[in-house]
Amino acid sequence: MQSKKKHKKVTLYFGSFNPVHNGHIGLANHVINSGLSDELWFVVSPQNPLKQQTDLLDENLRLEMLRLAIGSNLLLQVSDIEFFMPKPSYTVNTLQALQIKYPDVQFFLLIGSDNALVFNKWKDYTTILRTVKILVYPRTNFDSAHLKHTFPQMQLLKQAPIFDISSTQIRNDLENGNTALARQWLKPEVLNFITEHKLYAPLCS
Repeated sequence: MQSKKKHKKVTLYFGSFNPVHNGHIGLANHVINSGLSDELWFVVSPQNPLKQQTDLLDENLRLEMLRLAIGSNLLLQVSDIEFFMPKPSYTVNTLQALQIKYPDVQFFLLIGSDNALVFNKWKDYTTILRTVKILVYPRTNFDSAHLKHTFPQMQLLKQAPIFDISSTQIRNDLENGNTALARQWLKPEVLNFITEHKLYAPLCS
């Protein structure tokens, strides 16, 4: 009997990555090292419908920073698929486009527990639940019992490292002329890129 073809497992990590930091990369590596996926793809969102866009850096700059942060790690990839789709970016539409483009890939969706709490506000969230398996990264003081009751289909990441940092904190420090957090949480290549292109000014001006 012919064996069934094994699908490649790919976790999709959507986000603004404004900028990408070591917490993003560390979480991606945890998903890979846990054996949950063969690869993880960072999907850069030009516009998040649930977030303010006032301080959002150009998507091409954020894409390039991600490429620099990933380096030569072939298990991590960057996708710009949403650059060519209608804005704002709705995850359900992007998932459908990726599933058509890569029919032999089994996709997973990685979200933070903050997004899991408002998942019912996502466009066609029930379709997403039926379409892909959702992995949830628990942040500090997250009530996992509430998630299990509300969305039992979702899978909480086990033994995930806690990265107590956000892109907003890094941006705020850079805009205030402080590089302490940036030097701690950004890859040197990313920080050099920010400095060279004078992003998140004043950056020690």
